[in-house]
Amino acid sequence: MTGTGKTVDLFVIGGGINGCGIARDAAGRGLSVTLAEMGDLAQATSSASTKLFHGGLRYLEYFEFRLVREALIEREVLLRAMPHISWPMRFVLPYHPDMRFESDTPTSKLLGMVMPWMKGRRPAWLIRLGLFMYDTLGGRKILPGTRTLSLDGTPEGAPLQERFHHAYEYSDCWVEDSRLVVLNARDAEARGATVMTGTKVLSADRHPNHWIVTTQDMATGRTTKHLARMLVNAGGPWVGDLIQGTIRLNSTEGVRLVRGSHIVTRRLYDHGKCYFFQGTDGRIIFAIPYETDFTLIGTTDADHQDPSVKPECTPQERDYLLGFANQYFRRQLTADDVVWSYSGVRPLYDDGAQSATAATRDYTLKVDQTGGAPVLNVFGGKITTYRRLAESALAKIAPFFPNLPGDWTRGVALPGGDFPVDGVPALVARLRTDHPFLTEGWARRLVRAYGTEAATILAGAQQAADLGVDFGATLTEAEVVWLMDHEYARRATDVVWRRTKLGLRLDADQVQVLDQWIQARWAQGAAAE
Repeated sequence: MTGTGKTVDLFVIGGGINGCGIARDAAGRGLSVTLAEMGDLAQATSSASTKLFHGGLRYLEYFEFRLVREALIEREVLLRAMPHISWPMRFVLPYHPDMRFESDTPTSKLLGMVMPWMKGRRPAWLIRLGLFMYDTLGGRKILPGTRTLSLDGTPEGAPLQERFHHAYEYSDCWVEDSRLVVLNARDAEARGATVMTGTKVLSADRHPNHWIVTTQDMATGRTTKHLARMLVNAGGPWVGDLIQGTIRLNSTEGVRLVRGSHIVTRRLYDHGKCYFFQGTDGRIIFAIPYETDFTLIGTTDADHQDPSVKPECTPQERDYLLGFANQYFRRQLTADDVVWSYSGVRPLYDDGAQSATAATRDYTLKVDQTGGAPVLNVFGGKITTYRRLAESALAKIAPFFPNLPGDWTRGVALPGGDFPVDGVPALVARLRTDHPFLTEGWARRLVRAYGTEAATILAGAQQAADLGVDFGATLTEAEVVWLMDHEYARRATDVVWRRTKLGLRLDADQVQVLDQWIQARWAQGAAAE
């Protein structure tokens, strides 16, 4: 066992969006930070979202006005900071009289009292009122507002069943969720933080003025002791296990694990807008253009008991999503249309809600300093409000570190995002001019992943062969080296499912060749040390 020999201000457990966001914010204020993630960055919840920066239109039915307003404001803040991995999208909400509330929403109960003849229906006027609030709560400056849309003879209506004639169209945003996590980790490290992936926290022992944290390198088995003045538990689905087993707190705070599953099909329609579908059971799902040639459909809400059990889209959840989509699309989908599925566990604060759908999506931050050095436990949150969660976490941390500078992350670009919100076409054109061998799709994929740093990855290449080994689907040695050296990638799955989504285009043999190449390069580097 080795020791680091120095005491850091914060030791952050968890390399999801909350942990990396807090590490970035803290490092930018001058705190010394170490972050440990037992697997890959964004390996769990933060790579399994619906990929949306959105206010959460349906949360208005639960009267979560503060959460929705904060998220709506953040959409445009984040668009400016990461225009390569986030962009505006228009959402089409078809209307029909059969739409229902989920029975336990506050809005449903209120309408049931004052308008019992509605029998749980969502009237058109109520949807329009909700969209008016959605347009105004956050003070839009970039995104266009809601409009009424005819579905008769229009591209938006073409894939839908003939019974749908009218829709509402509103704005939200897309985000590459796992890339968002990696870019926050990179920026944290650039500001002085130490980021350790493949590193499990075995124990955290509390002392009057510090913590002794013992970690294990999952590749070598080597254990290390770290000293920290404060601990941040951002363990996501494992936050409760860390409280009880690793940190050993006598806490009554609980976490509710809710599984959300998604399916991916071949592209179901030709335009670039998303659909917001409302079911007869009161739930909603999205159908979203995905990776150019696919459609993403999700999500479900189901309680998940054990964080150690890997979440998977069950056949029942798959069939539920297919059946839901089939209530809207002309083309009837079957299990044979599903090319990929994924599932993640949301670690929500246990507020005692009756159903998984009704459990709050707001975040809760709890500081415990009974018996020694402080620890901050992070519950819940959503990807849209991660930056605000980090600011709120630093407000909780600040009393333990006098003279800490104030908020700073608003408007500060993430790596590769230092260009205008509408600047992607210009970057793509410049990249193709400098590297004529690039196709439009290849250049756009690189800009959407790396922004201005795409030029650095391709520096000096005048032909495709200059980029080294071709692994397929436009993935080259030059890009993989970048991901290993700058973005913490250790295996093929890190590359093809989190840093990119090229797993949708590479076959099993190609992925195996890539993994063998990555492992050989790691071994070569280890031998040279």
